[in-house]
Amino acid sequence: MGEGVDPTKMCQSLVGKVNRYRELAEVADPEVMVLFEEWLEALEEEILAVAQEGGSLNPKSFSQKLGLSQAGAEFLLAKLRREGKLPETS
Repeated sequence: MGEGVDPTKMCQSLVGKVNRYRELAEVADPEVMVLFEEWLEALEEEILAVAQEGGSLNPKSFSQKLGLSQAGAEFLLAKLRREGKLPETS
């Protein structure tokens, strides 16, 4: 297969993450989950507001502005693009 991503390892990692999510969901307090969802929505609204103003959608600058890791900012931007809330080429 050459260089790149090993699909077997990627699948194993994904299965592990799904299992971990299930474990956390079993013990998570519903009130905490609601707070998390509200926080996530607020972050998404802030990103969309910047996009509407014509601002840069650079993950690095968003990570600093929102207090997230760069991976977290990249995740949110990709999520909003998948949902059609942001253009693909932003």
